[in-house]
Amino acid sequence: MTKQFVSANGSDESAINTFTVNTSPELIPKAYIISFILITLCFPLWGFANDITNPLVKAFSKVLQMSATEGTWVQVAFYGGYGAMAIPAALFIKKFSYKAGLITGLGFYALGALLFLPAAGAQSFAAFLLAFFVMTCGLSFLETSANPYILSMGPAATATQRLNLAQAFNPVGSLLGMFVATQFIIQKLNPSSDAERRALLSDGSPEALEQLSAITANDLEVIRDPYLAIGVVVLLVLLIIAFKKMPVTEEKSSNLDVKGTFKRLLANQNYREGVIAQMFYVGAQIMCWTFIIHYGTEVFMKLGMSEQAAEAKSQMFNIYAMVIFCLSRFVCTFLLKYINPGKLLMVLAAGGMTFTMATIFLDGVAGMYALVGISACMSLMFPTIYGIALTGTGDDAKLGAAGLIMAIVGGTFLPMAQASIIDMNVVFDSFSATKASFVLPLLCFVVIAIYGKRAQRNLPSA
Repeated sequence: MTKQFVSANGSDESAINTFTVNTSPELIPKAYIISFILITLCFPLWGFANDITNPLVKAFSKVLQMSATEGTWVQVAFYGGYGAMAIPAALFIKKFSYKAGLITGLGFYALGALLFLPAAGAQSFAAFLLAFFVMTCGLSFLETSANPYILSMGPAATATQRLNLAQAFNPVGSLLGMFVATQFIIQKLNPSSDAERRALLSDGSPEALEQLSAITANDLEVIRDPYLAIGVVVLLVLLIIAFKKMPVTEEKSSNLDVKGTFKRLLANQNYREGVIAQMFYVGAQIMCWTFIIHYGTEVFMKLGMSEQAAEAKSQMFNIYAMVIFCLSRFVCTFLLKYINPGKLLMVLAAGGMTFTMATIFLDGVAGMYALVGISACMSLMFPTIYGIALTGTGDDAKLGAAGLIMAIVGGTFLPMAQASIIDMNVVFDSFSATKASFVLPLLCFVVIAIYGKRAQRNLPSA
């Protein structure tokens, strides 16, 4: 966008010259920069929680001698907290403020992380599930607050780009979470294989059960310790935000008009389809990042590695995927200056479909590389779907954000469905069930591509 100005050239005839000044909308107004940075700090915090947790499906399955399907109760509890708390969080924020929502979310996050201490002491899977649930009730508050808060910190014309910039730091936390999961959990677990642990359980002798109990207690303490550390960090961030004066970009509302808001949102086709697309995106992301360990363990054990070495190497590939995801997020944020968000979303979903097909049908390490490549295509999706879906919703965005956070429940039932396929071991007599299970992420990318195509008509070209 430009404005024209005129000036006299000083000649006798006072000829008029015109020149233009760039008045493109600011990405982040100066008055919001410090607050923007503080809110952006929350993005890597929930990225850390998400991606230190994904490898624990495999870890808990081994430590507690469960199937892959049983292990995915970790994801059900973790992402179930988002679904349960998103609407209450939105109502709370609508009545009070984004800042109040952030503080509440950080409080629940810290409490859930610290609950790992009694859960490990009790050696109770149910207690761990409760800790995950409480923690993600906090993450639900955080995401329901932070995402629309970032959108509101400047001109509407740059809102989606601004959210993509903040979301670009989410993978930094995710990468750290994956690194901690690899170095401080997976590699520190007792090297006894799943088969050896089950053999001790089947033995049933007091000596065997005592040995298994000691191994389990040690492993659960290994899982516990990183969560206690992040709980302390979250408490520190809570205190900083609590004492910092934050800008008010919304009006408190005593009349919530919940019925009217939901009626308007449900009538909004762009928003409604965005919630569906978000649910499938989250499902695809969690499936690709959770079961890369199962996929890689199968690949590398066929190449002669031990089970623990194969698991550790697979998690390293997960870290490579996150590095690519992080770099791609910055690239895609830049591309949004020139390409319609819906079009770019559609193109990257098509790329995700291509890489997923390669994951299913390529053998050996080539399939692992294809699985890593999917992350480059996923990097843009969450914040872009979020921004597109909330376009034109006005003050309804506060509850609209809750629907998009509730869509994270796609990370519960879709991974469990994939795990049930993996537990079959083989399909069609000889084809790897682990490979075949990636047909579910493939279908998710089809849904996202359709939404990107339809969204192009709802957004102006860059």
